[in-house]
Amino acid sequence: MKFITITTDFGNLNGFTGTMKGVIFNITPDAQIVDITHEIPAQDVRTGSIALWRAVPYFPAGTVHIAVVDPGVGTTRRPIAARLGDQFFVLPDNGLITPMLEDAEAAGKDIVIVHLDKPEFWLPVVFTTFHGRDIFAPCGAHLAKGVRLEDMGTIITDPVRRPLPKPSKSDRGFAANIIVIDVFGNCSTNLRVSQVPDLAKTTLKIAGQTIEGIVPSYGHRKPGELVAVTDSEGFVEIAVVNGSAANKFCIRLDDPVEVIFDD
Repeated sequence: MKFITITTDFGNLNGFTGTMKGVIFNITPDAQIVDITHEIPAQDVRTGSIALWRAVPYFPAGTVHIAVVDPGVGTTRRPIAARLGDQFFVLPDNGLITPMLEDAEAAGKDIVIVHLDKPEFWLPVVFTTFHGRDIFAPCGAHLAKGVRLEDMGTIITDPVRRPLPKPSKSDRGFAANIIVIDVFGNCSTNLRVSQVPDLAKTTLKIAGQTIEGIVPSYGHRKPGELVAVTDSEGFVEIAVVNGSAANKFCIRLDDPVEVIFDD
């Protein structure tokens, strides 16, 4: 079975992703296509990279991930494809690949990245404003069909990188930041719970609020209470029980979070 995922900022109004799927099926009729999300905020490369990064580990070996959050479409930015371990990626060279690439490097996985500069793997007519349809979808379909990555373009070693902000150590713990706000208004930080020595003896400060301890889940506090929990990817998350922390406390991406390890 040939799995292809698609992640975009296209939304669902204009049929852009449906058109991409048509291109894929014309090349690889037996492909199984999974939509990760099409609700990435417009041109928000970092949010797109995080959404893809969090989903990739749950897909089987050989999956082809097509991601199109592409504010530089039609410019000199390169279309690229990569093999990172046993997963494939087809996307613009604008930093979208960064967290997956960093993980692959840290794990010592096999890494090959190519500039998709061979038009025989594109659609016959390419428009400068829709490379998702005209370049990325057909290239992803050819990969899923079995074309060797190395045959699809020129190998490169200098992909654009946009590293995610990392928490920094402080005298009392960590200075972290909000990097994900989900549909419920829950706010995930860039600090892994594994970096916290004692969840019960930890104080968090954000948006003028203080949270004592990191609890196992939302139900361990009363409705409306501001809490810290472990999110579904193992990061420290700020939430309001049965509510929206983002809305209630006007929390935004990149907002600072002070994490204090109590004695």
